Amino acid sequence: MTTDQLQILIVEDEAILALDLRAQLQQEGYRVVGIAPSGERAIALFAEHRVDLVLCDISIKGEIDGIETARQLLAQRPVPLIYLTAFSDAATLERARQTTPASYLVKPVSLSQLRVAIELAISNIAISQAKSSTQLSSPEVVEVPVRPLGVADRDLNRDTLLQIDDYLFVKNNYQFVRVLLADVQYLEADSAYVTLVTTGKKYVLRLSLTQVLERINFPRFVRLHRSYAVNLGWVEAFNEHEVTVAGQPIPMGRSYRDEFISRFTFR
Repeated sequence: MTTDQLQILIVEDEAILALDLRAQLQQEGYRVVGIAPSGERAIALFAEHRVDLVLCDISIKGEIDGIETARQLLAQRPVPLIYLTAFSDAATLERARQTTPASYLVKPVSLSQLRVAIELAISNIAISQAKSSTQLSSPEVVEVPVRPLGVADRDLNRDTLLQIDDYLFVKNNYQFVRVLLADVQYLEADSAYVTLVTTGKKYVLRLSLTQVLERINFPRFVRLHRSYAVNLGWVEAFNEHEVTVAGQPIPMGRSYRDEFISRFTFR
């Protein structure tokens, strides 16, 4: 298992639909941690696995329906929630709205709808956490309106980089992949693009280096050059002109030298 895959729990009691959904998600590069045909099974799987996102049908087998299942899952820990259902009546929508889902998709669901729904779900929770972190008092509860997919109120192409706690979600092709901030060794800018170099992979972002550093809340990043920023946790050696990060020499501009040195404690 790769640690950068978005991990999804499917709550769906129609076996053929669930298996088809799992196959589509895996083809897109996501990891399905399990398929739960009932609320009770969903709660058990949620406790056993790291789940980044829940896809939940409303009408499922068992003593509790999908909405009550979602409510109990979110009571354990907050994760993005997407409803997949054949129900679209006002009463069901109102009950679903109370669990603040990121999206509500009416079956049958196309792959393109699902892609957009997942991007919105990850984006919305990142925005919610960012707003909460700026509050000095109790965190603000951000309610995401329930709406059919296909009507996006944000430019998803802009959101190529999202942060949740100590992780980044980096847009790679049609999906967001999870990257531990501590694994990012350095950032390298080239024109309008930035390459995020990690311990195992490289991700290209269509953002400037300044934009990337503004979006990431991680004190260990420091800019060394107009084209480079490094993670201090990966610095192996340095002199007045360059810094070695994981065996890679990186130039240090004169105007950035004082900022770099100031990050160290002199004893």
